[in-house]
Amino acid sequence: MDEPRAVTPGFWGRVYDKVREVPHGKVVTYGQVAAALGSVRAARQVGFALAGLRVRPEDSDVPWHRVINAKGMISHRGDLLRPTEQQELLEAEGVTFDANGKVDLKRYRYAFEV
Repeated sequence: MDEPRAVTPGFWGRVYDKVREVPHGKVVTYGQVAAALGSVRAARQVGFALAGLRVRPEDSDVPWHRVINAKGMISHRGDLLRPTEQQELLEAEGVTFDANGKVDLKRYRYAFEV
């Protein structure tokens, strides 16, 4: 029996709506967003959706910078400019990073309402 697809039409829009819920000064992980959308296995797809914001100006109000990896770090994935911008945006919201570039998830993680 086939499992239902985690990424269905409109997935990117649902990612953007969920990320818009994350308040100023808080972070979530890619996996949290995926789980809130019904499939923790779609974390990588959440990343693809957020990366797609660069070509979707109509979704420029999505606070993409508030999504980090499960280690509490910014995912670089070969991009040299966006990680610096992301850290600057988070720091401007009061989120701090330790010497290893980690965010204290116990302090800054936002929990989506269920």
